[in-house]
Amino acid sequence: MINIADINRFGDELEQSLKLRTHPIAVKMLKSEDEIPEGALRPRRDNGNHLAQCQAFSLSRRQGTTVAMLRDDHWCFAALLAYGLEKKDENDEFIKMVANFPMFDYGKYVGVLTAPLQKAASEPDVVLVYAEPAQVRQMLVWIKMSQRTLVTTVFDPIDSCAYSIIPSMQTGEYRITFPDPGEQARAAAREDEVIFSIPAPKLPGFMEAFSLSLIH
Repeated sequence: MINIADINRFGDELEQSLKLRTHPIAVKMLKSEDEIPEGALRPRRDNGNHLAQCQAFSLSRRQGTTVAMLRDDHWCFAALLAYGLEKKDENDEFIKMVANFPMFDYGKYVGVLTAPLQKAASEPDVVLVYAEPAQVRQMLVWIKMSQRTLVTTVFDPIDSCAYSIIPSMQTGEYRITFPDPGEQARAAAREDEVIFSIPAPKLPGFMEAFSLSLIH
């Protein structure tokens, strides 16, 4: 388990070193409402509205808000199905059409918590870095030079809220995801940024690679 203070510090250093436009996001899938930290925003309860998951990402990375999205906080179908918050209908024609859509088992989680990495109150399951191509390239250099490995990704043009989180949690591997058209329209994702996913098992090695890059 990584020390939370180190994770928070790493968020600051990563943002400053890469000159990121927005905060890296700590993402934690919630198994119980008891895991929600005090002061976290619950959109439906606190503001009386629903959000798409990409809008919650935007609040965390742009405004530094800790956001807890349970079933009743969502309105976009993609996250509800992907995170196992809504039971899928195997006879539904749409479900058949998205057979390769990554999904957690129904009922495994009650929601998802996002926060800027600098303010994360617990160890995340995955860290999302919204970055320009040159910034992603720099992260790939750190990984290649320190861990002697390359990053491979299968791309999908939609459902970035699913693909940026679930494959990395299931495989423990890095991933690159394009923000989908809905994320651009609803959450102001830029056309010149992509999402770099760092799964929790890789975070210590990535932090070490980052630290070595500062020394050299």
